[in-house]
Amino acid sequence: MTSAAHTDTKPVVRAGDRIFSTSTVVAGAIILVVLAAVAIFLIAQSLPAILADPSELKDEPSSFWAYVWPLVFGTLWSSAIALLLALPISIGIALFISHYAPRKLATVLGYVIDLLAAVPSVVFGLWGVKVLAPAIQPLYSFLVDNVGWFPLFAGPVSGTGRTILTASIVLAVMILPIITAMCREVFLQTPRLHEEAALALGATRWEMISMAVLPFGRSGIMSAAMLGLGRALGETMAVAMVLSPSTVVSFALLTSVNPNTIAANIALNFPEAFGININALIATGLVLFIITFIVNFIARWTVNRRKEFSGAN
Repeated sequence: MTSAAHTDTKPVVRAGDRIFSTSTVVAGAIILVVLAAVAIFLIAQSLPAILADPSELKDEPSSFWAYVWPLVFGTLWSSAIALLLALPISIGIALFISHYAPRKLATVLGYVIDLLAAVPSVVFGLWGVKVLAPAIQPLYSFLVDNVGWFPLFAGPVSGTGRTILTASIVLAVMILPIITAMCREVFLQTPRLHEEAALALGATRWEMISMAVLPFGRSGIMSAAMLGLGRALGETMAVAMVLSPSTVVSFALLTSVNPNTIAANIALNFPEAFGININALIATGLVLFIITFIVNFIARWTVNRRKEFSGAN
């Protein structure tokens, strides 16, 4: 009798596969290394300012945290207003493009939205200073005169229109195309069977959108909102050009005394800073880095909680 020889066959690993897999691992590692390097740099350069005597810092605050808190407030306040203004408009535009507009018009609007996202921030800043602020100042005066009893619209009104609300409107215009583009793509991925089932049950188009499209795209909307918020948090030139900042914590939207943002404060003061004040500006950048990280973490956590809306069914 002859016995068959059993040989172990191993898959052949091609050179191209090995190069591709290695390059992807290296690319992923580079991202982690760069992120870690940035974090280490910020922490190392921030410690001297955090531990320094407050009298050595600009304007001599009671502590470093007293120095950075108005900047954190201004950053969060302006970005929150911008997101509040941009998100409903972005969702409306995305729904119009994906479910209401004719195909040709939807294509043109999609191109316009994508092009708007590529406009440099300095252009938005010039538009805010030269066009928006003078044009909207009479509305500010009207609001202060008629609803000034409401704390957000308390006076005295700014004579130039360069207020925290103007800066927030500019930020809203800047983040609007980003949120719109992401929401449009999410809405277009809604399973056709879900939409047809809602329409077959007698739902109107809006009822179909509210029952099928919006629940499916909820995680995508959250991701788009957090991405837009991240852009607003880190915006520098547009805010620096539009805003007339002060180191205050104020919810008033229409006065000439406005809180500053971290990014704009760094851009305005870094050229003239020296010594420990450079470390203080870097420390505020570390705070902004942490805020942005938290925002992205919340977005990722929210998306992971909504994985059941996958569209596979």
